[in-house]
Amino acid sequence: MIVKAHISDANKLTEIAIKSKAFWGYSNTQIESWRDDLTITQKMFDEWTIYKYLINKDIVGFYILNRVNIRTSILEFLFISPKFIKQGLGKKLLLHAIEKCKKESCAIINVLSDPNAEAFYAKHGFKIIAQIESSVPGRFLPEMEFEIEENM
Repeated sequence: MIVKAHISDANKLTEIAIKSKAFWGYSNTQIESWRDDLTITQKMFDEWTIYKYLINKDIVGFYILNRVNIRTSILEFLFISPKFIKQGLGKKLLLHAIEKCKKESCAIINVLSDPNAEAFYAKHGFKIIAQIESSVPGRFLPEMEFEIEENM
């Protein structure tokens, strides 16, 4: 079940983000260098929309949408607890985000994807529009975009 998250969920959401990122084989040093970027804050709850995926009242995934203007939302986060990765929960969260954007007349969803998630987003209709150099030398992040045709 996908429901709105609350500030009381922040620590659990942060834990999921960090463990999910680590799932892809990044070193502890890299994960620690990203800890601040992966920490869910009060400001995020104040400014963005956050939804969580529940299984038996346990939070197992979440996403964050940032509506930057009348046409565009940025998918800031989409993370699944490692033991639930590759079970379809990411797809359900992504489709929920797309539906939310459709209902709110958003035309474009943008995501700065981890390289490990590029195929996931591409499979769901996102196109690469740029490659952005990350904080790790020689590592580039695909900036991807999804167009909501009926809202264009």
